[in-house]
Amino acid sequence: MPQNETRRPTLLSRIVRRIIIWIYHFKGWKVESSLPKDLKKYVIAGAPHTSNWDFVFFAGATHEEDVQPNFMGKHTLFQGMMRNFMFDMGGIPIDRTKKTNAVDQVAAEFEARDELALVIACEGTRSSDGKWKSGFYNIAQAAAVPIVPAYADNDKMVIGFGEPLIPTGNYGEDLLRLAQWFRSKLPDYDRFKVLEAQAKAIIEGKNDI
Repeated sequence: MPQNETRRPTLLSRIVRRIIIWIYHFKGWKVESSLPKDLKKYVIAGAPHTSNWDFVFFAGATHEEDVQPNFMGKHTLFQGMMRNFMFDMGGIPIDRTKKTNAVDQVAAEFEARDELALVIACEGTRSSDGKWKSGFYNIAQAAAVPIVPAYADNDKMVIGFGEPLIPTGNYGEDLLRLAQWFRSKLPDYDRFKVLEAQAKAIIEGKNDI
């Protein structure tokens, strides 16, 4: 919920959260490697994004880690009856009609809060071939917070978190470090091979995104 609000979470959000946690445990998902316990603000760079269930399993994993995950959403979703529910679920409204861009809006949210774990599906869409959008990196750099990589193995039903990476300003090199970590977890996964190739192409100057 917004930083200056103090109220009991909505009944709907409490019910939905319990359902998410039940599904997570019923399906047998586990956390393989934990989130860093000393961090208060960071971007969780999650991949791969292949199903609408990804949110459920990541939400269950962060609950197991005693972390409230946050996500970005279109500002119109935070109006009317849905307003409190969206905030209670960890939503951060992004108004693309404002002069300030999405990166600056989220960076301001990091500045205003004592704790914020922002989950971003870096591939953008489920139909991605594995290439990442640079928004997650730009947000982390603008907010001066680390990036925590997170992967989901649907076959083993495990979610794992990696060591924090502080953005250096060299996107290609940092993306390659992330890609190599993801490949160490799922070496034969095609999307992560594409990600590694994307990072190398950026370093070589053949791609700038």
